[in-house]
Formats: sequence, structure tokens, C-alpha cells
Amino acid sequence: MSTFAYEVFSEVAKQKTFFAAANQLNVTPSAISHSISNLEKDLGFSLFIRNRTGVKLTPDGEKILPVIQDILNAEAKLAEESARINGLNQGRIRIGAFSSVCINWLPDIIREFKKSYPEIELSVSQGNFNAVAEQVRLGTLDIGFSALPIKEKLEVIPLHRDPIYCVAPEKFKPAESRIVTADDIRGKNFILQQIDYDRDTKKALDTYDVSLNSIDYSIDDASIIAMVESGLGLGILPELALQKLSGNVTFYPFKEHFYRTICLVTHTEAKQTPSTKAFIKAIQDYLQSRYGQEW
Repeated sequence: MSTFAYEVFSEVAKQKTFFAAANQLNVTPSAISHSISNLEKDLGFSLFIRNRTGVKLTPDGEKILPVIQDILNAEAKLAEESARINGLNQGRIRIGAFSSVCINWLPDIIREFKKSYPEIELSVSQGNFNAVAEQVRLGTLDIGFSALPIKEKLEVIPLHRDPIYCVAPEKFKPAESRIVTADDIRGKNFILQQIDYDRDTKKALDTYDVSLNSIDYSIDDASIIAMVESGLGLGILPELALQKLSGNVTFYPFKEHFYRTICLVTHTEAKQTPSTKAFIKAIQDYLQSRYGQEW
């Protein structure tokens, strides 16, 4: 079986339609269909369930997706090692990150990295913590920025402890002036992203006995700021998310210290390509210069 068939399978699994996969691979939809049919014949089982909106993986297809992705990643590593041996700086790094990392860290990291490795191809996908870790596990991303805890069996590198703050309208004044206590937020409504309510945000709100019916779910960080500014409630956001957001709001640390631990998730070191290792070092160097040594 050719690796092109594996590339087709991986792309269809990602795009969920033959047409979209064909556009990404610059081939015709019929070529995609023919490749999938031949792969299914060679393997002896169906890979996709066809429906009116597209396709989805069969249970058997889900089982082999990580295996095929490993093959594709190994081929990329072989090509990259060959290029390195020949004295070339070539390669590809697929990066996943959540919004505040995309906004605040990645532009500087990528700019500095490109100075040393101009020929390495970089792509960035934005997603939430869980989605990024899952895509790294499947092999469709090489590196992901997420937050502890990580359930997937991946290489996890802690990067930065990001303090969590209470976001309030400008007129809000805590009793103790510079910190928020349980008395300040008792009976108050909180606005947050739903994806955050299973991690460190939940720990903070549980500490202050904020009940579920006191929580509204917003769309993104900027929406939280806008809703707080309008007096619809208080927000809760980490420091990194607040750095490039604007609005007529103030933010205060809680009396108890809360933070999220931002981390990198990647494959085991043995499976990392030279370019991936170089990019990990670039991330660590950047954070060292920005925050100093934390780990």
C-alpha cells in the first residue's frame, strides 16, 4: 500500500468529506474515493460510513487512524533526518494552541524560530485544551499547548503557572481594596467559558461556593470582558488571556491563589523530529526570557 493512500485516509478523517479532502490534497474527489475503496479492499474492512453530509469513521477506522498517522509521521521524520544529514534545514511542524497562547506567545516564538530555521514549514491550529491534546494523540498535530491535567498518554512539559483573576466592572470595589474575598463575590453571577469549568476555574469557584445557577457561559474571552463591562456579572480569566483584551473593567487576584498550569503536549522524544525538538527548545527559551525559570 502506498503512503498516498494513507495520506488520503488521514485527510478524509480530518475533513469529513471527500470533496474537502480532495481540495486539500489537490486531486479530484473521484481519486479520493478510488483510493479509499482500494485501501478498504486491501485492509478487508470499511473505513468510513457515508451519509448525506459527508463521512465519519467506522469503529475499525477509528482504531487504525493512530496507526496510519504514525506511519505518516515516521515517513516525515525519515525525510527530515535525510535532509538534516545532507545539511538542509527542512521539515514541517504542526502546532495546536488555545486562543491566548495564539495571541500572546506564538507570534514572537515563530518570528524568532524563523530567523534560525527559515525553511521549516509551520502551521497553527487553534482549539481548546482537550481538542489540542486529542489531536496530538492522534498524530495530526506535532506539538500542542494545553493545560494540566492531561489524560492522554503523551509527553507533557509544564511551561508556566498562569494566575487566575476575577474580572469586574470598573465601579466594583473589593472590601480589602486589592484582593477579592468570599464576601465580595457572595451572591454574584459569574460568566465564563464552558470549556473552562472542568479545570482550575472550577476549583476557584468551588472554593467560594459559587453555585451552578450563578454561572453563565460565554463564547470567548473577549465576550466575557464585554458582558462584565455591561454589568451582567463577574468574569474569571487567567492573566495570559487578559493581556491583549481591552474594556472598562478591572481585575483582581483572589485572596486564595489560583492558577492554571500551561503545558506542552507532544509525542515521546523518540518520535519527535529534529525540527520539533528545535521548536520545543525555542518555546522554552522564549518563556525563560519572558518569565524566568519556573520548572
